[in-house]
Parts: sequence; structure tokens; C-alpha cells
Amino acid sequence: MNGIGNWLRSLGQKISYSMRSFMMGRYGTDKLNMAILGAGVVICLISMFIKAPLVNLILTFLSYGCMFWAIFRSFSRKTYLRYQENRKFLMMLDQIKDRDHRYYDCPRCRQGCCLRRVREGHRPLHHRYRCFHRCQQGQGHSLRTAQRSDDRKADP
Repeated sequence: MNGIGNWLRSLGQKISYSMRSFMMGRYGTDKLNMAILGAGVVICLISMFIKAPLVNLILTFLSYGCMFWAIFRSFSRKTYLRYQENRKFLMMLDQIKDRDHRYYDCPRCRQGCCLRRVREGHRPLHHRYRCFHRCQQGQGHSLRTAQRSDDRKADP
């Protein structure tokens, strides 16, 4: 019995070593991969309850596509591109969660800045954005003049 246990342990170590050497230089998993896999599982579960064969087939292929995309991302050797994709995804999530600030390029100093939402008067739908950045000229950039910054965000 002890010989079989040692053999299984050494086999597990060999598999672990080979998996580590296979994944070396590859991107691995991140939050975007988890979101893609979660979306694939949810779409697969939805397709189980739909009786229309054509819609069921489309949803099943869509769920498999999501799962294969996540696997491709985790096995990819282009780590910089996968990192950039994940960073943009996380910034998008931050912008959705953060209702008090918006992140834009300052039209005067071209620096990424955090624009704080300020309500004017008693109008809840009209907001003015003020830039408190290095240029110190941020007395009231409007949302229309500020350019959106999707690739960076700076502290206020």
C-alpha cells in the first residue's frame, strides 16, 4: 500500500511540475476571465430553460464561445495585451460603481484627472464637473468640453 501511495504522490508532483512549466510565460486568470466564464455559465443555464431549438442552439454556441475565449485568454502568451484588456475592464467597472466622480483628460493640461460631480441649484439632472488638477484652472469644465479618458485615471 505504501508503494502505491508513493507512486501516486510522485505522479502528482510530475503533473504539477509539468503544468507549472506549461503555464510559465502564459497569462493565467484574472477578473475579466472570471466575468467571461460567469457569463458563459449564465448563458448556458438560460439556454437549458428555453424550448425554442434555434434560440437554444444560438445560446449554447454563445456560451461555448465565451468559455473558449476565457480559456484562450488564460493560455495566451501575449501577457501585455491581456493585462491591458483586464485593466480597461476594471476601469469600466470602477466608472460604473463610482457615481460621484468621472475620469477624463483635462482639456487645458491634457492630464488625466478626476472630475467631481457637483449639483447646481435645485436641478438634480444638471451637473457640472470641476477639475481639481495641476493646471489649477479648473473652475468648471463642462462635460461636453472634457475628453473621456478610458486608458488612465489619476487621483484628484
